[in-house]
Amino acid sequence: MAARGRAPFLRPLAARTLRAAKTVEHWLVGQLAFAILWFLRLLPPARALGFADRAARRIGPWVGRHRVAMDNLRRAYPEKTEDELQAIASDMWGNMARLAGEYLYLDRLFDIHPRDGEPARVEIVGEEIFLRLREDKRPHIFFTAHTGNFELLPVAAAAYGLQVTALFRAPNNPYIAKYIFSTRAEAMGELIASRAGAAFGLARVLERGGNIGVLVDQKFRRGVPTTFFGRPCNTSPLVAKLARQYDCDVHPARSIRLPGNRFRLEVYDRLELPRTPTGAVDVAATSQLLNDVVEGWVREHPGQWMWFHKRWQLDGKPARKPAAESPAGPQS
Repeated sequence: MAARGRAPFLRPLAARTLRAAKTVEHWLVGQLAFAILWFLRLLPPARALGFADRAARRIGPWVGRHRVAMDNLRRAYPEKTEDELQAIASDMWGNMARLAGEYLYLDRLFDIHPRDGEPARVEIVGEEIFLRLREDKRPHIFFTAHTGNFELLPVAAAAYGLQVTALFRAPNNPYIAKYIFSTRAEAMGELIASRAGAAFGLARVLERGGNIGVLVDQKFRRGVPTTFFGRPCNTSPLVAKLARQYDCDVHPARSIRLPGNRFRLEVYDRLELPRTPTGAVDVAATSQLLNDVVEGWVREHPGQWMWFHKRWQLDGKPARKPAAESPAGPQS
């Protein structure tokens, strides 16, 4: 009985100890990451990124997320052999390592001018759309996915004088998050962290006629029932709801990694969004449309997408089946 009585007094101490241990872990991981980045800075960019690529392909298969990636790949491509799936996963790890290393050179990566007979580092497909929207005073929404180096898209928009406020999810490690936020802010302009109240921040941007950029391929537990690669999943209704509320155009945009440390950025004209009988944007159907667009991108370049991301629920709680139609009433 005495031990049971003392237990409540020990819980705050245990909680503080766990928080302190987590802080120490975050600090150690952050220092390791900064040490690796410091080492990469000593190398020429091409050598540094090549080294990171090769190292990640060796290390990636040994981390826990590799199992998640392989499970997702087997379900997405049941017709492929195990060797083919492992090759896609290897390309994924190489792409992820390059993406992390490219934060060091984000301001220098965006180069659209050919030099000495060499092609430009970055090709822009849809340049005229950037220029047209720059003069348009209406709000616009851009959506993309975790493919290639997606961080270059807001950099490109800013280079053409088109201001886009990007929604981003900060890493759980606060030390790494602070570094990434400062790097992104210098090259991309205004950022809004993905947390409670972020939707209101994006809405304010649209209200004043601004533009926003959103990643739409992440796990979202309380989202709209949809499918992705034929499997049920929940998708954030944020883009569809904002498009419905502010009657703004929605433009797909993506990044493709090319050989020789080069990229192709593609910006597309507005999507024709599904509508309800009353003429409002159909939230469920639009969310599914965004998934379909992203799935097409991933199928073109499967090694450039984050297969280790838990896009589908794998915790024994399967997503609800997609509804045939979405309610037309207000949704929060």
